[in-house]
Amino acid sequence: MENQPMHSNSCSCPHHKVVPLAVALIGALFFLQNIGVLGSGIVNVLWPLALLAAGLTKAFGSSCKCCVK
Repeated sequence: MENQPMHSNSCSCPHHKVVPLAVALIGALFFLQNIGVLGSGIVNVLWPLALLAAGLTKAFGSSCKCCVK
């Protein structure tokens, strides 16, 4: 078996992490709401903002060398 890095095909550019982080943030917001830490009003305001920020970052973010073929 050869010793190859596990993540040799993955990109380390920050803009590739926006959507996964937004999904994690939304999941955390709903979890905190379900256990009673956050009120539903806060969650109802924050999750659309997280999606909006992720979408705008993906749409208008600069591309990197890994994106240009």
